[in-house]
Amino acid sequence: MAAEQGYRVPHLLLPRPGIDLARWAVIACDQYTAQPEYWHEVERLVGEAPSTLRLIFPEAQLGRPDAPARIAAIQQAMRDYLAQGLLQPHAGAVYVERRIGARLRRGLMLELDLEHYDFRPESTSLIRPTEGTIVERLAPRIEVRRAAELELPHILVLIDDPAGTVIEPIGAAREALPPLYETALMLGGGHLAGRAVDAARAAQALRALAALADPQAFAARYQVPAGTPPMLFAVGDGNHSLATAKAIWEAHKAQVGPQHPSRWALVEVENLHDPALVFAPIHRLLIGVGADLRGALAQAFGAGLRLTELPSAQALRDAVQAVAAPGQAVGLIEPGGRFALAELPQPPAALAVASFQPVLDRFVAQGGAADIDYVHGDDALAQLALRPGHAGLHFPAVPKGELLKRVVHGGPLPRKTFSMGEADEKRFYVEARRIR
Repeated sequence: MAAEQGYRVPHLLLPRPGIDLARWAVIACDQYTAQPEYWHEVERLVGEAPSTLRLIFPEAQLGRPDAPARIAAIQQAMRDYLAQGLLQPHAGAVYVERRIGARLRRGLMLELDLEHYDFRPESTSLIRPTEGTIVERLAPRIEVRRAAELELPHILVLIDDPAGTVIEPIGAAREALPPLYETALMLGGGHLAGRAVDAARAAQALRALAALADPQAFAARYQVPAGTPPMLFAVGDGNHSLATAKAIWEAHKAQVGPQHPSRWALVEVENLHDPALVFAPIHRLLIGVGADLRGALAQAFGAGLRLTELPSAQALRDAVQAVAAPGQAVGLIEPGGRFALAELPQPPAALAVASFQPVLDRFVAQGGAADIDYVHGDDALAQLALRPGHAGLHFPAVPKGELLKRVVHGGPLPRKTFSMGEADEKRFYVEARRIR
């Protein structure tokens, strides 16, 4: 596919036959950042086996003093795995199936052209972020990627394809597609399988993508003026990884030329309308709390804030989801088994995240807490927030049907607004791609 269209079938590297895929595949590096015990268990399960764990830097470990040595070890492991023949080339699109419980989520591995991606808030590019990019979070990722031989994607990109024209026809023909890999995933991750997509079906999928990007169809779909630049791909998960790839490409493209492999990024494309794709909120965990959080909220919102005590975490979850627009609410979880609904009948912003996040940022900046972490999963938040010195804010989910329309009309949502599934549903690393 020509570069000016923004996407093409990929050239992959897959683990060679005989590798234990259950230990090879590990979850996205930006998960379980407040639960280092998860990554300790991953280390135990992997042991000395070949694994993508050696090729990534879990963000739960980013603050350690041995970070430079860890980055060097990652880059060396990439060279070693290539030299040892642990990765074998595969050219062509890959159809991916991820099963978690009774749900089967479908995706398509493609390469996206970073020339068509802009993560700035005012972006009108073909590929856009759904959430704000925290630029300061790119630095450690850039250090990993700068001298890396490989990229391993956990990026999930959404398309708005209600008629199911791109991925679904491939899924319907899955039995005719040669299997490439299949494995159970560790620690509750479910099951993953990949199949090779033949050239004819891949070409049809790319033609369907081009139809979705037609400017007239885009304008009609989102009720925007004719001539509005279309958005075809919306980055749902892994925006900071894609932004890292973009930063590296922009820094080096004048030296390496337009055909260099670092111009492209490997992603999994998923249909927003896949019924197995469920959106979940991303909660806030305050660490090192040393001041009155409730008092800070009351000071920020004044008489517009209503606090209601609740008996349990489940009652809190139910109450948060029951608040109807235009009102907003979050649930407060504090040590000692304290649960409360914090409700704003007339909120200052369109989303609860946008209303409450500035207050939390100010609370931390003024010394009320040491840090904020972003937590996937209702149970995980409840467990962590009840620890001494912690506090949690349980946020409501954003309906997935509203997501892309909000992005088209108003730009990226506030950072860490939503998650494509809970933590254990995130992408596991299997495929790799050369970027040097």
